[in-house]
Amino acid sequence: MMKLSRMHKRLIALTAAMPAVLPALAQEVTQATTQTASGQLETVTVTAQRRTENIKEVPVSVSTLQNEKLDVILSGGQDIRVLSGKVPSLNIESSTGRVFPRFYIRGYGNADFSIFASQPVSLIYDDVVQENPILKGYPMFDLAGVEVLRGPQGTLFGRNTPAGVVKFESAKPSLKGVEGYVNYSQATHGTVNVEGAANIPLSNEWALRVSTLRQHRDDYVTNAYTNQPDSLEGYNEHAERVQVLYQPNGTFNALFNVHQRTAAGSSRLFRANIIKKGTNSLVDGFDANSITTNGQNYQNLTTRGGNVRLSWDLGAVKLYSITGYETIASYNSRGDIDGGTPSNGPGFIPFQVETASVLPDLKQYSQEFRVESKKAGPLSWQAGVYYFDEDATGGSDNYNVAGARTSRVVSNQQNKAWAAFGSVNYAINDKFTVRGGLRYTNDKKDFATLEATNVTLIGPSSVSTSKHKANWDLSGTYALNQDVSLYARVATGFRAPSIAAPSASVPITVADAETITSYEAGLKADLLNRRARASLSVYDYDVKNQQLTVVGGNSNVTKLINAAKTKGRGIEAEIEGFVTPDFKLAASTSYNFTEIRDPSLSVNKCAQCTITDPINAAGRVVIDGNALPQAPKWIVNLSARYNWALEDGNLFVLTDWSYRSKVNFFLYEAAEFTGKPLTEGGLRVGYNWAGGKYEVAAFGRNITNQQRVTGAIDFNNLTGFINEPRQWGVQVKGAF
Repeated sequence: MMKLSRMHKRLIALTAAMPAVLPALAQEVTQATTQTASGQLETVTVTAQRRTENIKEVPVSVSTLQNEKLDVILSGGQDIRVLSGKVPSLNIESSTGRVFPRFYIRGYGNADFSIFASQPVSLIYDDVVQENPILKGYPMFDLAGVEVLRGPQGTLFGRNTPAGVVKFESAKPSLKGVEGYVNYSQATHGTVNVEGAANIPLSNEWALRVSTLRQHRDDYVTNAYTNQPDSLEGYNEHAERVQVLYQPNGTFNALFNVHQRTAAGSSRLFRANIIKKGTNSLVDGFDANSITTNGQNYQNLTTRGGNVRLSWDLGAVKLYSITGYETIASYNSRGDIDGGTPSNGPGFIPFQVETASVLPDLKQYSQEFRVESKKAGPLSWQAGVYYFDEDATGGSDNYNVAGARTSRVVSNQQNKAWAAFGSVNYAINDKFTVRGGLRYTNDKKDFATLEATNVTLIGPSSVSTSKHKANWDLSGTYALNQDVSLYARVATGFRAPSIAAPSASVPITVADAETITSYEAGLKADLLNRRARASLSVYDYDVKNQQLTVVGGNSNVTKLINAAKTKGRGIEAEIEGFVTPDFKLAASTSYNFTEIRDPSLSVNKCAQCTITDPINAAGRVVIDGNALPQAPKWIVNLSARYNWALEDGNLFVLTDWSYRSKVNFFLYEAAEFTGKPLTEGGLRVGYNWAGGKYEVAAFGRNITNQQRVTGAIDFNNLTGFINEPRQWGVQVKGAF
């Protein structure tokens, strides 16, 4: 295996080679200065360092999605998982469906499906951390943009960011005038997606922006057991956001935000014995439009929240206050986990398993105060304090063949944390800038079992953990010229201890805090008179005491463990540009290698699968040397858009393709539970006019209708679940 020191040598060699390679690119830029502005790329700004900066000047591997890119992938009414594979090193999956996404960056994530689970990827919506995994599924609509920050981001962002950050920013109210849009699409399976927003100035100082989303899909999967056609896999969802801006002068700004989400429909469809024994292929004759289940399958969720963002310009500095409150008012997700019936199959099903996760009450409060200098010289800085308070009560239910509840476990988790942080930038000269950051975090969790009906608990009914940690990062950016910059970064990260609820055979388990040290270097360049843009990054990281989730095996249980060390390394590259003013291409790729390094770790093996790992004397599977779950080595994304200018508008055709290589579903490796590579393509043909204010288009998603098992259940039979089916649809948009 490649050792850390060898990786460092490669980073140094790459950085040293960049000055020799990039002058040729710079010469191309010089030769292309006669090009007109037509077909130039817009400057991309990001807030990866909590300031608005040109993406080229930020020493972080970061990707953005906005405008048409977002509109294209969201046209079919899908949830947040649709972002998976759309930028380098990002994978998103779920065993619960639309309401509980699990994020992975550079192969580093958490497969835990517990309602109390924590993740090393932080999701931040309008500057507020969404800590609980269910909150992370809030829909995407009326967005100014999405940023994906790779690598530890702990010195500037509030909660559990050792793997990275996915950051959403809503479109904001404006005093400039009345404006808005309506976006309507209709697609296969009766799918309807309606999105709209209206911006209304109320006075010279006040403005209102109202945004809404409505999503619907008909049930289209038949339950062969109950002989009910078109009875599963539909959903209804709506979300609203109201923002009010108060801007009385140039020194004070107040932005108020309230939002809610209501979702109902099918939970994830688990399909019994859909994997062919000894392979990772679907069984012969597999029919995605039919399932055999005697269990109930439904999902209901209501979330509400609000935040207040205040800023004061005090002359030499700016002061910010961000207050956030999120609540889950109700959550109930129930499904037939074995995916069939013991008497009717399909295939051999040894016992019935039907469960539900319930979270009737969660409250999350966060507060941040931050002060930043106004950059008037070579030195700039920012500092702040952060407070987080979460109180969640929920649990799980089990049901018998008749659908009656047989047992229940209810627990409460209280999590309080505070942090102090600071960051300094110093421009040594007009080409070289260094940045350093420091954060101290104190995190405490109290976990208690409140109810255990028909369950005999093992061990204590409550547990508390407390951990404090200081993290830091150091980076440098060097501008070779006005178009090309190099950067290098070393960063550490921290995730607080996690606690898993007990079950009939497993006590409360606690995973100790995990830490990461990450090394990264890269380049960012504008090329050909800004007709093209490219970036490249290489990285290497070590995670100590990584928190891993053991699910299933020989029983339907979840427990937490720590691995002594996990290694990761890889490369990420992006390029986009205009071949001609009417023809635009974009491509990105990432290679992510991960490896668990802990010879002492072993887990229970699956019930009916073909294990490919060593098995120790105790009959358990040794996972040392395995890749992390849901960590594809390769992610590739390609898109192309061609425009024909007509007298009154533009005709265009656009296609986009995403690919991810095979993944392990679990900590161990098995022939059946290694997901095949997945390739999904999109096509869009449309016409816009009036300067792009109006558009009509026909589109397709997953146009090859590739079917893949994307996750599995291992303790009973060869149960799996699959990716979204092909969609064809039409879309109409209008702005005012």
